[in-house]
Amino acid sequence: MSKTIALKPRLSEKTYAQSESRVYALEIPKGTNKHAVARAVEAQFEVKVTKVNVTNVSGKSKRIISLTGKRVKNATGRRNDIKKAYVTLAEGHSLPFFNAVEEEEQKEQAIQEKVDKAATKQAAKEAKPARRGFLHRRGGARGGDR
Repeated sequence: MSKTIALKPRLSEKTYAQSESRVYALEIPKGTNKHAVARAVEAQFEVKVTKVNVTNVSGKSKRIISLTGKRVKNATGRRNDIKKAYVTLAEGHSLPFFNAVEEEEQKEQAIQEKVDKAATKQAAKEAKPARRGFLHRRGGARGGDR
């Protein structure tokens, strides 16, 4: 049964920050408990789980608007309730949810290093003193069309 639990990761800025300390947020079915979540994560991702916290998040009440764009009197809707699990992994283990974000950051950093290197090279080139014989070769004021 532990392999059949659908674990959907919650991908946001907050969960990305938590993932750096090995805490991952997952959306889980309403009928599951901590032990089932721990077994499912260990089975699906082959990691060691140290702690699981579970929370029920009730859905917000929302106003319903008709298709014509006018409000309907006394009509309210409701978002779905969800259940979240915060899974803490053992030292040295991680889940691959944010690998694409980290690879993107590494690419941006490499591109920034290339740009900085080119800028310092250009600044060094402009800081060099002009060569003395420059005007003679181009036919300037001293040498040229005689």
